[in-house]
Amino acid sequence: MSYSSYKVKVPGKLMIAGEYAVLEPNQKSVVIAVNRYVSACIKPSKQNKISLPKLGLEDIAWEINEEKVKFSIVDSRLNFIENSIFVVNEFLQEKSIKIIPFKLQIKSELDDPSTGEKYGLGSSAAVVVAAVSAMLALHSDGKEQPSLDQVFKLSAIAHLKSQKSGSGADIAAAVYGGWLEYSAFMGNWVLNQLEQGTKLVEMVEKPWPNLAIRKLNPPTSLKLAVGWTKSAVATAPMIRDIQNFRDHNLEAYNQFLRESSIAVEKLIRGFEMNDCIEAIGGVKQNRKALQKLGESAGIDIETEKLKVLCTVAEEFGSGKSSGAGGGDCGIAFLKEGDYTKELHEAWKEAGISPLDLKVSEVGVFVEYTTVKNF
Repeated sequence: MSYSSYKVKVPGKLMIAGEYAVLEPNQKSVVIAVNRYVSACIKPSKQNKISLPKLGLEDIAWEINEEKVKFSIVDSRLNFIENSIFVVNEFLQEKSIKIIPFKLQIKSELDDPSTGEKYGLGSSAAVVVAAVSAMLALHSDGKEQPSLDQVFKLSAIAHLKSQKSGSGADIAAAVYGGWLEYSAFMGNWVLNQLEQGTKLVEMVEKPWPNLAIRKLNPPTSLKLAVGWTKSAVATAPMIRDIQNFRDHNLEAYNQFLRESSIAVEKLIRGFEMNDCIEAIGGVKQNRKALQKLGESAGIDIETEKLKVLCTVAEEFGSGKSSGAGGGDCGIAFLKEGDYTKELHEAWKEAGISPLDLKVSEVGVFVEYTTVKNF
């Protein structure tokens, strides 16, 4: 007897521009997939088991009882996997596809290899996309492969169920790869649709309000560099603080949205015109908008380390924080001529670790092998 074993590879992400603003309707952002990956291996098994070696979790048994996923241990770190399993299981049942017990192992290279500290490359999103893609692949049996749009929407639902917030930009980067212009769906609308009993099959097929994803091509002379502050930060609390600021300072917040929108449009225009200087100007403007937001809200979006990272980058082009800020990574756009080596040396002297990251042009990738004598 033979069976199919599937391997899934999912890139991490970095936000380039439009942070925080992207959580609001009709606000654009730019996000990239990077060449650090989460990988998953899945194969049929007599018993459902999950392994996440990086977390010290091996062969964790699970089952679905009373419409809930129950693991053999209690561990909050399994929350994203739990919702991924639940969402795919429900989707397959709606399509009358027989559920196959499986063994799933997920490995990640999105963190610092020596310390295990997070870089901020969207690990939870990549894990969800890996789990969702692996389960869909196993149940496709080599026939109808799930579309990227299906993977995106099911992954976005699972991630939203776990985190209750977020733009989905990290999911988009993990699924589609490359440089993306991204406008977020309305999370509350998605959750309300599910609460009202809308089937997942229908959710996958129908358009989501405000969601827009478009591939971008950067200027040919543009160089991207990434630096790590060696300080990890949790995104969700930062988002809550900004949303609290918005609720009490709507005029100032709306001014930030306008400034962010102008900056991101300038960046995208630079891409469309193959104009490196225009793109660099967009990044500079977006940094200023985020700095002003942080100062107004009393929140450390641009920490001292990030400020140093950006100030050094300004000598070679432009720099800004990436993602929620407060730590993690910053990015730099370098002007014509390759100044990457000089920038890296200057960052090292300032205590910033350059990361050897490149854009992953491919998003989620699935390959399968047929194994005999099972």
